[in-house]
Amino acid sequence: MFNEVGQERLTRLDRSLVARSKDGILVVSAEQEQDPLQRSLRIGRLKTLERLGLAEERQQGVWALDAKTETKLRQLGERADKFKMMQRALKEAGVDRAAAAMAPFERGPRKVPLIGQVIGVGMVDAGRAAAVADPPNPNAALNQFVGPAGEVFDRALAEVGLERERLYVTNAVKHFKFEERGKRRIHQTPRANELAACRPWLDAELAAIKPEILVCLGATAARAIFGAGFRIMKDRGRFAATRWAPKTIATLHPSAVLRGEDPAQEAKLYQMLVEDLRLVATA
Repeated sequence: MFNEVGQERLTRLDRSLVARSKDGILVVSAEQEQDPLQRSLRIGRLKTLERLGLAEERQQGVWALDAKTETKLRQLGERADKFKMMQRALKEAGVDRAAAAMAPFERGPRKVPLIGQVIGVGMVDAGRAAAVADPPNPNAALNQFVGPAGEVFDRALAEVGLERERLYVTNAVKHFKFEERGKRRIHQTPRANELAACRPWLDAELAAIKPEILVCLGATAARAIFGAGFRIMKDRGRFAATRWAPKTIATLHPSAVLRGEDPAQEAKLYQMLVEDLRLVATA
């Protein structure tokens, strides 16, 4: 169990710590733990959890565990597996890029700031369906579609009987591009060269997932998959075969629903999203 002490994933040590805790509090002392080796392993693991923000030593030998320690460690492990999988797929495709190089590199000073982003979230072995979205929300660390847009997406999925947990969701562009206006960050549409710079990552993800159905959420994602001539309002809601999936379809981005001019238009846009997702659910 020595190799589990520094792992950034759920381990047997973690399950043991959670099982021994009471109301999230764990006492690790010579009086409580007679075996010095086990005590050393537990303390070492707790220090790792403390570094990850999942544990805190309230006083000597008394530790408080995060209520969602197991869930968060499982997510960290899945994310690490995903990065390894993508790196393998990239190398097999002849592209060798570090995770830090996800955001496109440009020579000279950049006028518009970028924020880096994780590759994607969801079931690595999803198999059935994958969704490619517009550039990520700057507040999304482990999850895509947070906030109001996430609520719209989850509501639409539930309405047609799709589970987000069974989808693999990623972004066509791996960074959030914005212009600062006071305290606000105004989203900027990615340029063609930024789409191209992120293409190897997207290709590697889809090659690894091998989805039966690929859903493009929003105009940027649709351009990345179907080409610059694709028009989301005109061409959405129709399946077409692409090199990434036998059935590929584009629909509105959930955030587009929220940009309706009034409640009536929001309702109309939402129904468009639902109709397209229903095609995915019944395909």
